[in-house]
Amino acid sequence: MNYEHLLVATDGPITTVTLNRPDKRNALALDVMRELTQALRAISRTEALGVILAANGPVFSAGHNFADMAGATLEQARELFAVCTEMMNTLQALPQPVVARVHALATAGGCQLVASCDLAVAADTASFAIPGGKAGLFCHTPLVAVARNVGRKRALEMALTGDAIDAATAADWGLINKAVAPDQLDAATLDLINRATRGSALSKAWGKQGFYRQIDLPQDQAYAFAVERMATASLTPDAQEGIRAFLEKRPAKYTQRP
Repeated sequence: MNYEHLLVATDGPITTVTLNRPDKRNALALDVMRELTQALRAISRTEALGVILAANGPVFSAGHNFADMAGATLEQARELFAVCTEMMNTLQALPQPVVARVHALATAGGCQLVASCDLAVAADTASFAIPGGKAGLFCHTPLVAVARNVGRKRALEMALTGDAIDAATAADWGLINKAVAPDQLDAATLDLINRATRGSALSKAWGKQGFYRQIDLPQDQAYAFAVERMATASLTPDAQEGIRAFLEKRPAKYTQRP
């Protein structure tokens, strides 16, 4: 498909989606968010094993488009943030692992976008912020995703101060997996997505989606869910193939798709 605000390219088992509004700092305008959600859902139905989310231009994403909020009614504002939430949830509902490749500043909803990806690699020159604490509109929705990556105290530090953190700090806090030199960003991202897509595609999809189901449950409920998920998964052909291959000391041949 052709998109107005995105570039979508597939190279072997990996599909890369690139935000392509550099003149608008890749702001998450309503039409951009709807288009990205549409693209992600289309990719979920393909043979792709993994997804890279990238951006063109001097900024990864500046977050919400203020033009969508200026003078908006309550119903319009609700729609804007509902569309954003749907996009963020779609990233995590995808059967494929999604790695953010962050080359520059990701702020507000752009930081939320990175936090909503399964994995993230950033150039060591990139930075991250949820800057509403410096201004008149607190970053309520970005904080949902960021807090689930970095924990309460660090998330509130970012939200209340509005200050940006550098990529090394983001890696230390758990917002991203790794910070690398800019000339190593493409290779490091590709290495991570290749390692994250090894093995059974069905097993990976169940694992990713199961993770998001159990991570915020109380421990007893999380174990109840995970026990049932793992018991069911252990009976699938790919799981049995992996077990037999291990016992027979041979490479496994996985065939199941999500």
